[in-house]
Amino acid sequence: MTPRTSISARSFAIGSLAAALTLTACENTTQPQSDKSASPTVSTSATATPTPTPTPVYKPADAKGKAENVPVPVLPAAAKENSKEGVEAFARYWFQALSYAYETGDVSAIKRSTGPNCIFCNGLQESIGQSWTDGKWIVGGRIETPVVEGKPGTGAESRQATVQVIQQQVEIRKADGSLYQEPTEASNSASQVVATFRVDGWVLTDLGLIR
Repeated sequence: MTPRTSISARSFAIGSLAAALTLTACENTTQPQSDKSASPTVSTSATATPTPTPTPVYKPADAKGKAENVPVPVLPAAAKENSKEGVEAFARYWFQALSYAYETGDVSAIKRSTGPNCIFCNGLQESIGQSWTDGKWIVGGRIETPVVEGKPGTGAESRQATVQVIQQQVEIRKADGSLYQEPTEASNSASQVVATFRVDGWVLTDLGLIR
């Protein structure tokens, strides 16, 4: 026969277990639904916003140093057409390239678009090249062409254009910043452009001042 104390102890244990299960069941049924759900996973990785590349700022030359970030002239599509509008667009571009050469010493653009027999053009290129030797640089010299008027030239492939050329004062500075020579004063003049149309576009063949 099982001792009474063992039955009582066993009954107490079963009763305690049943009470515990009942209590757990009650707690589970009364727990809010929101508490049952797992905590949302927070993503620690964020999409990085690319840092925009700053646009280089143009700085004109002065007595302390050369010009910086000078805009490079771009030949427009219109300048590739054999028409009155085409020679006008080309003439504007050519003077932009000349202005760029004054500010940077880079004459490659005007060389590409100038014929070998343009005496005045070649003289300008040589003068600019000398102004940028031995550490020298040019202050000023920027060119604007507010008026460009094209007209037929002497042949089917040749056209002329009259151009108003406004140029800033030109100063040549030595490596130490001092003046190399007396400045060339600012000017507002008219030039006559003669251009020839070839397979790869216009080429400046003659240039002269209109007195």
